[in-house]
Amino acid sequence: MVGRKVGIVGAGAVGASAAFSLVMLGTCHEVILYDIFPDVAKGKAIDIGQAAIYSPRGTIVTAAEKPEDMKDCDIVVITAGVPRKGDMTRADLLNINAKIVSQVVENIVKNSPNAIILCVSNPLDIMTYVIHQLTGWDRNRIIGMAGALDGARMAYQIQQKVGFGSGLTRAIVLGDHGQDMIPYPEISAVGGIPLNQVLDQSDMEDIKQKTRDGGAEIVSHLKTSGYYAPGRSIAVMVEAILDDSRIVMPSSVLLDGEYGYKDVALGVPVVLGANGVEKIIELKLDDEMKAKLDVSVNSIQEGIGILKDEGFFS
Repeated sequence: MVGRKVGIVGAGAVGASAAFSLVMLGTCHEVILYDIFPDVAKGKAIDIGQAAIYSPRGTIVTAAEKPEDMKDCDIVVITAGVPRKGDMTRADLLNINAKIVSQVVENIVKNSPNAIILCVSNPLDIMTYVIHQLTGWDRNRIIGMAGALDGARMAYQIQQKVGFGSGLTRAIVLGDHGQDMIPYPEISAVGGIPLNQVLDQSDMEDIKQKTRDGGAEIVSHLKTSGYYAPGRSIAVMVEAILDDSRIVMPSSVLLDGEYGYKDVALGVPVVLGANGVEKIIELKLDDEMKAKLDVSVNSIQEGIGILKDEGFFS
């Protein structure tokens, strides 16, 4: 357990849920929370630390009062950022969150130079790309958490349809973490049984749409976005890296020729292990799927282009 230290930047609902999940599983030796509001990080660290008394291992939970207190982390999870509000344009949101992420990354590079970074900030794929540009680190060390969450939401919709296989459903979602995401039921399965063997095409189309709307559905009820599923999804990825489990998980990664794309971060299946991204798996896509992926890539590149035009990377 020594050396298994995870930093979480942003102690809001998602960051705190991730910390709680890690502590309850006894995944790491230490979890450290940092937030722009120090009392929020402190209060949640105390609360989760008290819960740790009943976890499998005595995980240490602390709060960093300043960025330099979060040092020598093996993994740093970035959840910091603001949601789009009112008359805020896409360019406004991109610039605000890119600046927030830029400040966070500067501190990570300084205080945890050997860490693997797990990006959860939105727009997810663009912020993952931003982190690559700011750090200059090897691409295996920077991973966007998208497919783990979108896949969980898709698996939930599959279970709602078939009525069995809870915990045995494996769902794959490709592309960006947004409305252009590509749920892929054709290669998803329940207990190893291909989905097209238990559902008809209309059911699968319904699953696709409900997966895309999964986040919005939660917002319609809670008036805020979900946090338990994102938190658990973060914990699954962190655990895979710390344990070198080499699970297959769709994640946003910088592509360098894979699937025919370069210089863009995109959600594709990868193998997660001790080095972060151990391998990028290239699926054979038909023309229809490739066209959908092109749309997703164009959307991400458009966002990157906005930041370039604003001079962010210079």
